Amino acid sequence: MFSPILVHTGQHYDAEMSDVFFDELGIPRPDFNLQVGSGSHARQTAAVMTGFEDVLLKTQPDLVLVVGDVNSTLACAVSAAKLRVPVAHVEAGLRSFDRSMPEEINRVLTDQISDWLFVTEPAAEANLAREGIDPARVHFVGNVMIDTLLSCREQARRLGIPAALGLGNTPYAVLTLHRPQNVDQQDVFEQLMQGIEYISRDMPIVFPMHPRTRQTLLGSHGAAALLDSGRLRLVEPLGYLEFLGLVERSRVVLTDSGGVQEETTVLGVSCLTLRPNTERPATVTEGTNRIVGTSASRIVEAWDAIRAAPPLPGRRPRLWDGRAAERIVEILRRNFGEAMSREIDRVGEPVATRRHQIVGKLTG
Repeated sequence: MFSPILVHTGQHYDAEMSDVFFDELGIPRPDFNLQVGSGSHARQTAAVMTGFEDVLLKTQPDLVLVVGDVNSTLACAVSAAKLRVPVAHVEAGLRSFDRSMPEEINRVLTDQISDWLFVTEPAAEANLAREGIDPARVHFVGNVMIDTLLSCREQARRLGIPAALGLGNTPYAVLTLHRPQNVDQQDVFEQLMQGIEYISRDMPIVFPMHPRTRQTLLGSHGAAALLDSGRLRLVEPLGYLEFLGLVERSRVVLTDSGGVQEETTVLGVSCLTLRPNTERPATVTEGTNRIVGTSASRIVEAWDAIRAAPPLPGRRPRLWDGRAAERIVEILRRNFGEAMSREIDRVGEPVATRRHQIVGKLTG
């Protein structure tokens, strides 16, 4: 039996980027909230490590489970490993091979100190093998993000978000941007706006704007022209269900988000990834994703190809079936069961009375 302890690090702290997920997805309120807030990578990581170490010392867990590739993922994993608490990493093995991305550093280091590595696609297994990770620690379980999508899809549809935004039955595109390489460099942002302007001639672009994008957007000549024309429609950050309902009805999504690449693959929505690489190659080889980078000409070329073809059907890479979390729990239960059996001879305590505590990290 597991006794979960939920830790909210506070790395994502804005109500529209954090609280809404607890409310919409029915996530229990966290047992601990570290409230670390924003800051440089070093300061934020250090704050999470300090706060999470206190949680570990207080709760004495048997396992720490971390998800993804943000600063909180690495910070919690390091704090646990230094206290000799086993670590399980969900979404392990993903690699963009671009060390300029902070997330790539977080992925590589977290995997090196994790005891259980739960992967979403075969390429991740191959990456870990190349890095010398013991295959016995690696488990291909599927994608927990797709578990959430499939369980929430009907609920998202019932919200009727496209109609609520006045989009009716007309085609539209969805844009998301948040990575520093795209939104902190004005020349790159202007290139993106040029490509987006071309697509906007065919349909409106709905842009749920990430808070960090606002300043660059306000200083962009290309964005100003699109806003004046009404072809770029800004909306506040959307909740998970609202965003899912918006994306499912869209003709194309332009994004620099890794998770959105996976969601569009399952939803059968064409995706143009505004980055030179992806850590999720299954979305390209098996899904609906195209890597176009940030040049206007490549965005235009990709859109012309999509426009000339019928919409793609939804595709689910292997084990993206809504049961990844079940597989993770079963693997952990089996491993802990074996460990418990080995302990019985030493402590003479029946297995049924032993209760293992698992600390799960939430960044939001």
